[in-house]
Amino acid sequence: MLKSKTFLKKTRAGGVMKIVREHYLRDDIGCGAPGCAACGGAHEGPVLEPQPLDPASSLCPRPHYLLPDTNVLLHQIVSVWRPGTRASVASSLQLPGSLETYVEQEQGENANDRNDRAIRVAAKWYNEHLKKMSAENHLQVIFITNDRKNKEKAIEEGIPAFTCEEYVKSLTANPELIDRLACLSEEGNEIENGRIIFSEHLPLSKLQQGIKSGTYLQGTFRASRENYLEATVWVHGDTEEDKEIILQGLKNLNRAVHEDIVAVELLPKNQWVAPSSVVLHDEGQNEDDVEKEEERERILKTAVSEKMLKPTGRVVGIIKRNWRPYCGMLSKSDIKESRRHLFTPADRRIPRIRIETRQASALEGRRIIVAIDGWPRNSRYPNGHFVKNLGEVGEKETETEVLLLEHDVPHQPFSQAVLSFLPKMPWSITEKDMKNREDLRHLCVCSVDPPGCTDIDDALHCRELENGNLEVGVHIADVSHFIRPGNALDQESARRGTTVYLCEKRIDMVPELLSSNLCSLRCNVDRLAFSCIWEMNHDAEILKVRFTKSVINSKASLTYAEAQMRIDSAAMNDDITTSLRGLNKLAKILKKRRIEKGALTLSSPEVRFHMDSETHDPIDLQTKELRETNSMVEEFMLLANISVAKKIHEEFSEHALLRKHPAPPPSNYEILVKAAKSKNLEIKTDTAKSLADSLDRADSPTFPYLNTLLRILATRCMMQAVYFCSGMDNDFHHYGLASPIYTHFTSPIRRYADIIVHRLLAVAIGADCTYPELTDKHKLADLCKNLNFRHKMAQYAQRASVAFHTQLFFKSKGIVSEEAYILFVRKNAIVVLIPKYGLEGTVFFEEKDKPKPKLIYDDEVPSLKIEDTVFHIFDKVKVKIMLDSSNLQHQKIRMSLVEPQIPGISILADTPNMDSDEPERKKKKHEK
Repeated sequence: MLKSKTFLKKTRAGGVMKIVREHYLRDDIGCGAPGCAACGGAHEGPVLEPQPLDPASSLCPRPHYLLPDTNVLLHQIVSVWRPGTRASVASSLQLPGSLETYVEQEQGENANDRNDRAIRVAAKWYNEHLKKMSAENHLQVIFITNDRKNKEKAIEEGIPAFTCEEYVKSLTANPELIDRLACLSEEGNEIENGRIIFSEHLPLSKLQQGIKSGTYLQGTFRASRENYLEATVWVHGDTEEDKEIILQGLKNLNRAVHEDIVAVELLPKNQWVAPSSVVLHDEGQNEDDVEKEEERERILKTAVSEKMLKPTGRVVGIIKRNWRPYCGMLSKSDIKESRRHLFTPADRRIPRIRIETRQASALEGRRIIVAIDGWPRNSRYPNGHFVKNLGEVGEKETETEVLLLEHDVPHQPFSQAVLSFLPKMPWSITEKDMKNREDLRHLCVCSVDPPGCTDIDDALHCRELENGNLEVGVHIADVSHFIRPGNALDQESARRGTTVYLCEKRIDMVPELLSSNLCSLRCNVDRLAFSCIWEMNHDAEILKVRFTKSVINSKASLTYAEAQMRIDSAAMNDDITTSLRGLNKLAKILKKRRIEKGALTLSSPEVRFHMDSETHDPIDLQTKELRETNSMVEEFMLLANISVAKKIHEEFSEHALLRKHPAPPPSNYEILVKAAKSKNLEIKTDTAKSLADSLDRADSPTFPYLNTLLRILATRCMMQAVYFCSGMDNDFHHYGLASPIYTHFTSPIRRYADIIVHRLLAVAIGADCTYPELTDKHKLADLCKNLNFRHKMAQYAQRASVAFHTQLFFKSKGIVSEEAYILFVRKNAIVVLIPKYGLEGTVFFEEKDKPKPKLIYDDEVPSLKIEDTVFHIFDKVKVKIMLDSSNLQHQKIRMSLVEPQIPGISILADTPNMDSDEPERKKKKHEK
C-alpha cells in the first residue's frame, strides 16, 4: 500500500518546489518472534531471542519481551540489556513500514509526541499479535519508558508499562543491575539544598546567536593533566596566534569535561591570567568542601609580567558533550552503609564522578568503568553510574585493558566478516598477480629491523650498474593488493588507522595472516611489493626514479646490530654486505645534505625493557641504542616518502594524501631559548636551519650531555605532524625534515595512510584502477582526521604502557638513587630526566601535612629558589626513585631530592618513604 504526502517549499532563488514524500506500507513484515504461526515462521533481518525473558521479576512474573522507548534505548540500554544477562528486546524499529503499525503525525502534534504514540501502537500490536502464538505461553510485551506522561497514556491504552528503574528494581535475580541505571536528574529538581556552585548553562539557541555575533567563541575544552583547576579552549576557525583561551578556577570551567565542545566568553583584559606553573591534583577532599577549592584557586593568581598574560575566559554553555565510558577506581565513602561514593578516573583530566552502588566493598581495589549521566549546578562533581568491573588493579591484563580503553584503541578480535576477505591458504603468487608487476626476485634484497620484528614492511637493495652509477631500491609490502577498497577488511583497517605497539603486545591494524605472514617481507619467500627504484651517482644525486609493483625474494632478514656487524667486518664481502655498505655510504651523504638544508636532528629518550622469560615482568630497563644502520634505513625511507609524495601530487593535485609538520609559533620556543641562555648559549629559532645550526653549536666541553638535553627540549617545542588532503590545504611544508612535500608510503602493514598512498601511486603508474572515494577530497579529509586521532592515541597508549612497565620494574627493584638533569622548573616542583633509564619524573617540594619551605619562582630565567638553593633548567641533581603505591588509583614513580642537600627537603639516598610499599616489600623478602 502506498501513502503519499505533498507539500510546497520555497527555494533560495525564490521559486517554488513541489515535494512528494511516499511511504510504502507492507503487510508481510514479521514480528521477529521465532515460531510465530501468524507470520509463517519466516522473518527478514534479525529475530528476537528464541525464548523470551522469564526473570524473577516481582512486576512481570510471566515470560515477556521488552520494548524500550528511544530515550531508554539511548541512556539505559546497559541496564536492560548487557552480555551475560539474556534479554529479549522487541524492536519497534522494524515496524514503521508495516501496514498495521504505521502512524501519521496528527495536526498540532509535535514529532516527539508522534514518536511516543508510534511506539505505544507497536507495543499494543505486539501484545495482541503474540496472543495468537499459543494460549499457554501468555507472552507479553512490556513497554519501558521514563517519560511519565507516555507511561500514563500506555497504561490507559491497556499496555503494561514501567519506568526503567521500576523494572530493573523488580529483577530480584539481578540486584547489581540497579547500579547500572543512568542517573538522569531533571534540571528543575537539581537544586535541593539551595546551594548553587556553578552558573547556568545558556541554551543552545542563545549560544549560536552569541557565536554568530562574536560575543562568544566556540572551541574544544582541553583540561590540564597537571592542574585540575585550569584548562584551555582551542577556538575553532580562529587565527593561529589567538587560538588558545585559558580558563582558571572551578566556576570558570563551569562543568565542562575534557574534549567537550563549549562556548566561552572572553573576560575583560584586567582579568586575564598567565598559564599556571603550579602542579595541583584533586586529592579527594570532601565533595562539598568548596571553600578549599577557592583557597587553592588563590594560589594560581600570582603577580606576573603583562606579556605573560593570555586571553582568559569562562564557559557559558555546552554545545556538544563528548563523554565516553571512563576507566578508574572507586573511592569508597567513609560513611558506613552509604551507597553514594566517588569514582576517580585514571585520566587526571576527567573530574571525579559521583555514583550510587551497593557493591562498593566488592569493587574496592578493582578497575571499573563508569559513565557520566549529568552534572547539576549544585554538585561539585558530575553524577554517573557503574558500567563494568575490569579486574584487579595492578594486574597486567587489567592495566593493559584500561590503557587501551582510555586511549580509544580498537582491540577486539577481528570479526568473521573481516576475516572472510583474507586469502585462502595455502596462498601462492599466480599469473594474475603478476599482471602489471615486475619480477625482481633476482635482486639481492634484504631487510633491516629491530630484533623480534615479524611485520616487516620494507626491504632494500643497492647494486652497481654497467654505466658506473648505482641502482638503489626501496621495496615495500604490497598490502593494497590484499585489502581492496570498501570491503569489511578495508573498513576495519581504516577504523583502526594504525598498529599500536605496547611493551609486551602488538594491536595489529590488519589480521595476523597479513601482518606477520603474507605481507611481511620475510627472507627466502616470494612476496608482493611496491618498489621505488632510483638511479644515483656516487654522490647520492638522483638521476632517475621509477615506481613499479613487483615480486621480490629477500635474501636476509637482519637486525640493526647484525647489519652493522656486516658493514664493520673486514672479513665479510658477500653480495648482501656489499649492498649494505653501498646503502650506508649513500645514506651518510643524504643525511648530511638534509641537515645542510635545515632538517632537525632532535632527541627523545626511548627505553627498552628486558623481560623475564617466564613471568614476563621487566627485569632490566635501558635506553635504546641507535646505530648507523638505524640512520641508514631511515634515510632511504624518507627519500622514498618524498619521491612518492611528489609523484602522487603531480598526478592528483587535489586529492593526494600528504603529511605536513607545521612550524611552531615563536612562543613555543621561549622555554628553549631561556634554558640555553641560563647556560650562556644562544639558540636562534627564526628558521629551521638557524635552529639546527644553533643546536649544532650549543656544546659544552665540561657538560657533554647538555646538547642532548637541548635537543630533547627542542622536541617538546614542536607541533604535531598531521595527515591532510592536498586539495584542502595550501601549506605542504614539513618543518622537521625541511622538505617542501612529504607523505607516508613505507609502512602499509601498520599505517592505513600508506595503503591510500599505495592506491594513489598504483593509479598514477597505471598498475591499478581508481574508485570514487579515492578522488573525493572531502572524504579524504575526513579520513585524515580519523588517522590523525588514531596516531595520537596510539602514541599516548604506547607511553602509558612504558609508564606501567616502568612501575613494575621499580616495584621489583626497590629504591634506587640516580643522577638526573632538570628539564623544567615549576612553582612548587622540578621535572627531571634520568638518562640511565630515559625516565622523566617530578620532584615536589610541597607536601601535605609537612611544613612548607620558602619557594621563590622566577619565570623569566626560569628558576626556582628553595631556601638558599637555586635550581635552573639543565642543572644536575641526584634523586631517589621508587614506586609510590599509597594511591592505588594513580600508582606512580616517586622522586625525592637527594643532592644538593637542603635541610628539611633532601633525604638520604637509602631512606625509604613511609607511604611507599618498600618497608612491606623488604619485610616479605626477609620472611621468605
